[in-house]
Amino acid sequence: MVFRRKIRQAGTDSSAAGGSDAQPATPVYPALDRNIEWIENAVGRSADLVIRAVESPLSPNSVIMLAYIDGLIDQAAINSHIVQAIQKEAIPDAPVDMDARMKRLARAIVSSGAIHSGAFLEKVVHDMLNGMCAIFVDQAGVALLAETTGGEQRGVEEPSTQGVLRGPQRSFTENIRTNVSLVRRIIHAPELRYEERLIGRRTRTRVGLLFMHGIIDDRILQAVRDRLAAIDLDGVLESGYIEEYIQEKTLTPFPTLMNTERPDAAAGALLEGQFAIMVDGTPFVLLGPVTFHKFFQSPEDYYQRFDIATFLRMIRYGGFIMSMLLPAVYIAVTTFHQETLPTLLLISLLGQREGIPLPALAEAFLMEITFEVLREAGARMPRAIGPAISIVGALVLGQAAVQAGLVSPAMIIIVAFTAISNFVMPQLNIAIAARLIRFALMLAAGALGFFGIFAGIVVIAIHVTSLKSFGVPYMAPLAPFVPASMRDTLIRSPLRSMRKRPVVLHAQDEERRPMEEEKP
Repeated sequence: MVFRRKIRQAGTDSSAAGGSDAQPATPVYPALDRNIEWIENAVGRSADLVIRAVESPLSPNSVIMLAYIDGLIDQAAINSHIVQAIQKEAIPDAPVDMDARMKRLARAIVSSGAIHSGAFLEKVVHDMLNGMCAIFVDQAGVALLAETTGGEQRGVEEPSTQGVLRGPQRSFTENIRTNVSLVRRIIHAPELRYEERLIGRRTRTRVGLLFMHGIIDDRILQAVRDRLAAIDLDGVLESGYIEEYIQEKTLTPFPTLMNTERPDAAAGALLEGQFAIMVDGTPFVLLGPVTFHKFFQSPEDYYQRFDIATFLRMIRYGGFIMSMLLPAVYIAVTTFHQETLPTLLLISLLGQREGIPLPALAEAFLMEITFEVLREAGARMPRAIGPAISIVGALVLGQAAVQAGLVSPAMIIIVAFTAISNFVMPQLNIAIAARLIRFALMLAAGALGFFGIFAGIVVIAIHVTSLKSFGVPYMAPLAPFVPASMRDTLIRSPLRSMRKRPVVLHAQDEERRPMEEEKP
């Protein structure tokens, strides 16, 4: 039939699903009962499969069958846009063939938005599992798939992990279509492009790629396309699955992709020449390529004065250094290098450590592990008691440990300040990297003192300078040094002076603001 060509290309076409997709093999039968039986067997006669017969003048000698999955559809849309529309159809004056009937059904009767045809039952079942309603007409040999996605979903709320005092208070949701629309509400340019594919042999998860055509480097765009197409796994449950498959190195504590739940952060990254990867079912969107300094930048930096933003960035860098080095420095000083301290401070520390049975390294490890356990317990326990347990547990255990003579008061201060510094970073994954590196530096300090700390820093510096994110050096624009990109790295220059996009991203359109525009 002519109508077997798609009326409208579906966004979930199997051709975009990657190399793991099975090719459809079972054509839609002319007989309704055979199609319904095949679908029931395919989904195991699931209790949420709804088969509904509708009588229509369009097919006076038989019924029209609807098939959909309850909970994935909008029941009101099916009733108003499909069922009632089919029942109200007038009987044509002259007999028409089946091809004309199906065209009329798709173009003039069903009004549920996107609609396309399905010639294979595997494709029909897949679209039903994505919230579409399948419409079968007797002797048609083809099915119509109508967009009726709905059901219970979380609405747009405030960000839970990346809050700001000034700026938009909207976050991504678990619905990929909603997430794309949130970005389009910020960037109204037609150059904003969206590509979608299906990844996961079992989950068939929709994974979307957002980028700005004419800005993003074509080599970066082709690299992310190739890596997404190469993913072959059983299921994708969260964007973390995609992150591990497309990053260059996995044996590193440093993240080479950034995640965000803020639409404004994603829009800002797209305008700089980065890409965004959205995964259906999670509110966290991946951004890349990224450099090390991106993890210390907050969207709020661009919503307030440049001097305040620069000051806050300095605090974040200082907090990162403190969270890595402070316990190690304390261990090195109290164990090997007491002469570096002023006499009064040294006497005070030695007085506190008098009677402590543990060496400084064991003392620091005991308190750090204790705090990590409390932090994990607070995150996993019910929200009503989680914060209380973590705060009270830290106070009670810290005070009891000091009174019992297991640790010194100075160690409690060091561990507490280290933990507070760890929460300064706006990105959680870079804070986790600092936590892991902290333990390695503590061991180095306990073994070799300041020399061990220095050797550990050198190893970390060599490692981070060898990392890349989609071909972009991880430590750029410091290593390699790119002076043109230093205006928005360690400091945040005034917006008027940031005329160009980051050079390290090799954007096609480098200009943010025309050079001839002068300050009034």
